[in-house]
Amino acid sequence: MDSALVNISEQKIFVQVLDLIKQSKQKVFSIVNTELIDLYWKIGEYISQKVQSDGWGKSTVEELANFIQNEMIGLRGFSPQNLWRMKHFYEIYSPYPKLSTLLRELTWSNNLHILSKTKTIEEKEFYINLAIKEKYSARELERQINSAVYERFLLSQQKLSQLEREIKKPLFQQIDEVFRDKYIFEFLDLPKNFNEKDLRKSLVKNLREFILELGKGFTFVGEEYRLQVSNKDFFVDLLFYHRSLQCLVAIDLKIDEFSPEYLGKMNFYLEALDNNQKLDHENPSVGLILCKTKDDEIVNYALNRSLSPTKIAEYETQLIDKNILKKKLHELGEYYLSLEKSKSIINNA
Repeated sequence: MDSALVNISEQKIFVQVLDLIKQSKQKVFSIVNTELIDLYWKIGEYISQKVQSDGWGKSTVEELANFIQNEMIGLRGFSPQNLWRMKHFYEIYSPYPKLSTLLRELTWSNNLHILSKTKTIEEKEFYINLAIKEKYSARELERQINSAVYERFLLSQQKLSQLEREIKKPLFQQIDEVFRDKYIFEFLDLPKNFNEKDLRKSLVKNLREFILELGKGFTFVGEEYRLQVSNKDFFVDLLFYHRSLQCLVAIDLKIDEFSPEYLGKMNFYLEALDNNQKLDHENPSVGLILCKTKDDEIVNYALNRSLSPTKIAEYETQLIDKNILKKKLHELGEYYLSLEKSKSIINNA
């Protein structure tokens, strides 16, 4: 037998062994992390109970931290500040058994980010589930929290078009779960008066950060992807493939406000992709039109008579103040509440 073939065969076996080692290391890390979070939970519970029953204060906890460090020299993670965090950690989540179980699946760093940077238990639950699902590192999770993913998700849920609300087709539901209503591209280094080419080039240059903002599951296919229809060439700004949707995703970039004709152009791209690029086992292609701004009423008018699997979203090139997003969320909630009251009055008249 050819020695080259033997070497290839051996390499395949070696790779399998390497995979076994990696899987084992991951299991060990998971077990160790679970035990560590469980330990922090128990210490937090103990300190919380002592504060309630014996009046422990910061000085006593500081003495406990010094005692631990003297007895176990070199042991890290048990400073007075961290012991108080463990107490807070236990007290926040102990009323919620379901969440207290999920916490073991996150690292302590991720738990601390969520604990310190979020306010309501609903927001905490959102980021716990998101971090577990996407397997975020501490840095990635911190960026998602700082860019107000939770608030943007809530806003996008309340801005569904009337057609989507009525038909509730699985495809529209999936698209709404995958895509956001607003994206934050604070990582871009754009000139003051940038054009669409500048935006496209900068997004591709910062592809890792761009995919992190889009959400995991996206695989980059190409930039200015050529589509040939009849004897003419057309170009999609950015083309991705999404694993869970199992379809191609066409992204059209705009540096101005959304205009209804953009949807017609996207529908043309999607039809060309489905006819010429989509594989038999893949789902129909979907589109994402990224605009600098959009008028929600115009967007709804454009989508209400359309079955296009397209999401229309805004983008910002710098982080938005969370308080502004919360204010918008509150205003939108008040609007829909008044709308429902008006419908109720008319129906009962």
